[in-house]
Amino acid sequence: MCFIFSLIPATIFVVIGYFVLMSSGKAEEGVRKFGRFLAIWVFIIASFFPICGAYMTLQESAPWGT
Repeated sequence: MCFIFSLIPATIFVVIGYFVLMSSGKAEEGVRKFGRFLAIWVFIIASFFPICGAYMTLQESAPWGT
């Protein structure tokens, strides 16, 4: 159950990452490099949500005690 709920913030972070990536594509070279770097970090953070959700689901350590 935690895995399903972890997909909501992961989706939000992926959308933010694509917005940053698309916005940085229309900027100057220095801002473009920083935007790509920032987008990569947002994608990495977004990947942690399903990983942690899957871990909590498999360990059955939900805070509501299923």
